Amino acid sequence: MASYEQEISQAITRIALAGDGAVLGFGLAVLAIRTWLKFRSNSKALVKIQETFVSHISDLRSLLPREGDEEGNRTCGREAAEPFVVVRGIVRPEVSVEGGERSPGDGVIVTPNSGDEAVVFQKTQTCLYNEWRGLFRWSADWRALFGGSLKEQVSTSIRKVPFVLTETDELKNLSHVHINLDDSKHPLPLTIVYQNLNPVQASPYTVFQAIFGRGYPVGLLDEEKILPPGKEITAIGHLCITHDGHPCIKSCKWIPCFLSDLTKDQLVQEIATGRTVLFWSGIVLSTAAIGVLSYAAFRNWQKWKEWRQQRQLLHSREEPNMSVVPDEESEEVPDGQLCVVCLMRRRRSAFIPCGHHVCCSRCARLVERESNPKCPVCRQDVRNSVTIYDS
Repeated sequence: MASYEQEISQAITRIALAGDGAVLGFGLAVLAIRTWLKFRSNSKALVKIQETFVSHISDLRSLLPREGDEEGNRTCGREAAEPFVVVRGIVRPEVSVEGGERSPGDGVIVTPNSGDEAVVFQKTQTCLYNEWRGLFRWSADWRALFGGSLKEQVSTSIRKVPFVLTETDELKNLSHVHINLDDSKHPLPLTIVYQNLNPVQASPYTVFQAIFGRGYPVGLLDEEKILPPGKEITAIGHLCITHDGHPCIKSCKWIPCFLSDLTKDQLVQEIATGRTVLFWSGIVLSTAAIGVLSYAAFRNWQKWKEWRQQRQLLHSREEPNMSVVPDEESEEVPDGQLCVVCLMRRRRSAFIPCGHHVCCSRCARLVERESNPKCPVCRQDVRNSVTIYDS
């Protein structure tokens, strides 16, 4: 492991354990809150999808608000004017339902390597790193603690063409609905059609990187994913009208999916499973956060209590000694009775447990206030001191 990576790991550990684990507890609390918010969002989405029936594409226009209700829709929210729908259909390019002759390749994207037609084309280049732990099974990259596999995405490009969902495979008298992918960050049901791994030529330095567990690139993976015409998918979202008057489905931010190759029942089961995982994850994170924060609060309260007791003890010792200080400063002190620290005042205090009588009251208090108090003569640990008065 490189020195800078060791320093970063140690710094992260120190920050996490700062304040007797208070920082770690707050971090766990933030994760727990985010988990519960996601659980709430998934629960809301699950109930909404379960209550919504799968609509036929030919019946979507009847779900849209009428022109006479336009004034009422203005007073309602935007979501009330855009009904929530679940639709199952077949992907078709938009030009295939507009009529007219269509030659092969019109209105679709042709992939450069596989030659397949697509309405959505995504190309990804991924740099793959070795996952060997080195000669002593050590991982040199501290980021692997959080990321696991060392895989760094280099670039991703995506191309889209307008497409619709239809009810049947026939292209005559089709009912269709447009799909709006603008502002959608949901994953798409893409199919991998091409993969190619280009090995990276190793250098002499690579051997030393492998011995000490340093990650080094082993290849560049090219992937092509498409959404092909003719694929049957499910669309979940709000139903609206385009500028041309055609029905259109757009995504909902609070729904975990938009387009999927699963049916409605399969989606409900998948979201329910994810909600269960979020529920138990929230319980575990909340319990851990409460436990760590409680321990940190108890430890800090104990430290504050000890600090307060020490201050009260020091103040109680200073009060009876203040009357002695003027007399000590006015009288002459023999050389053998001078404080070994300041060499100005008479020796008045003895340290416990060593018993050395070598300091004045002021210097003895200063020694006790140190983080690691030790006797100036024998260097033994000092618990406290007592004042000795001459008879």
